[in-house]
Amino acid sequence: MKLFKKKDELYFTEQVEIEEEEFSLKDEIVDVITYIGIAFFLVAILIQFVVQRDVVDGESMMNTLQDEDNILVDKLTYQFSDPERFDIVLFPYGEGDEELCFIKRVIGLPGETVQISRSGDIFIDGEYLDEDYGMEEIQQDKRYLAADGYTLQEDEYFVMGDNRNNSYDSRQIGGIKREDIIGRAVFRIYPLKSIGLVK
Repeated sequence: MKLFKKKDELYFTEQVEIEEEEFSLKDEIVDVITYIGIAFFLVAILIQFVVQRDVVDGESMMNTLQDEDNILVDKLTYQFSDPERFDIVLFPYGEGDEELCFIKRVIGLPGETVQISRSGDIFIDGEYLDEDYGMEEIQQDKRYLAADGYTLQEDEYFVMGDNRNNSYDSRQIGGIKREDIIGRAVFRIYPLKSIGLVK
């Protein structure tokens, strides 16, 4: 059996401790990198399939949403159910372009006929729609396609901005395809004084 002198024993002990520290540091670095990778992956999944943040650009949804409001859009719910009347939905401005989107309120559902009377009232299949989301009464010259009634296809929704006289929506562009609806606005995160659910 080999014996070590005190000095050799001390050196050997210090060397083992240094090696263990180096090994431990490498493990910690690998762990941190792994956790960061997993975090980025989960964030990517969340953005793609669950929720995304958007910034309102314009005044078409006043007074419900203001210009530059930061909102969270729920992308998951519509994977299992269809949009409902009065939901606030997000859909691409151009075909397949999710970078620039419209945000509007669902007024008419698939198969329905939406008509706006000369007095600015909204009718669905001939029945008056009782709602008070509109910022003001719709002007006669802002009825557009809905002046004589607009009938939706079985996969289309009629959407309008709450700022009815200052909104580019289904009255001009027609029904929005179900497949084009990205999600629904559910929560405002900025400005802080207005933080809360979006209705």
